[in-house]
Amino acid sequence: MQISIKTGPEIEGMRTAGRLAASVLEMIGDHVKPGVSTGEIDRICHAFIVDELGCIPAPLNYRGSPGQPPFPRSICTSVNQVVCHGIPSDTKKLKKGDLLNIDVTVIKDGWHGDTSKMFLVGGGSSVLGERLSRVTQECLYKGIAEVRPGATLGDIGHAIQVHAEKERFSVVKEFCGHGIGRAFHEAPQVLHYGRRGEGVTLQEGMTFTIEPMINAGKARIRMLADHWTVVTHDSKPSAQWEHTLLVTADGVEVLTRRAEEALPV
Repeated sequence: MQISIKTGPEIEGMRTAGRLAASVLEMIGDHVKPGVSTGEIDRICHAFIVDELGCIPAPLNYRGSPGQPPFPRSICTSVNQVVCHGIPSDTKKLKKGDLLNIDVTVIKDGWHGDTSKMFLVGGGSSVLGERLSRVTQECLYKGIAEVRPGATLGDIGHAIQVHAEKERFSVVKEFCGHGIGRAFHEAPQVLHYGRRGEGVTLQEGMTFTIEPMINAGKARIRMLADHWTVVTHDSKPSAQWEHTLLVTADGVEVLTRRAEEALPV
């Protein structure tokens, strides 16, 4: 699959989609509290995406691969040992201390904005959970700091892997970031591990996600019977943070940047 290079109005479309995706995560934070179900979180996000933003929730009815059932909800909610693609449910009530990832992708005028954020339910978690969330966000930021024309995807993966392993955590290798634009998933695949100087060379106008999934224990994972929910094999917690990025002439623009973020780039 050929890598799509965006210019002019295409970049503006991606900026708009990215800004709107970020606004969903900014909105939902006040609703994340003990006793609230992930199903209710999904309904609040769906209404905001459709009614307030005039967007389409990309995950709803999305098919990831042939034979896979369509994803039944508008966002992903991954709690504690769930690595990614957790399906919101009215029976899954949040508890104080839970680690929650909310993953949002919106479509606006045909363009996709994709982002996720960790929430520490009830204002706190275990020391391990808080450190895992913080280090995973640092991994994302270290990957973003590598993005510029002439750098390689291996530079991004290397920066993420080195930081995670230095902190005695492990990188999930079965899932990766991806190109994004008019399609939810485009070329290239953006691995969260690798060697400097290897892989695709970045060019101005490329748009893709970086979304490291970092485990507190071993990297091994397994998929549940719903064919979507991925969990750690050892039941230890996992964390993920994600942004959609644009390679600019001299660096990077974070298209899904939230107002509260103090990004290092």
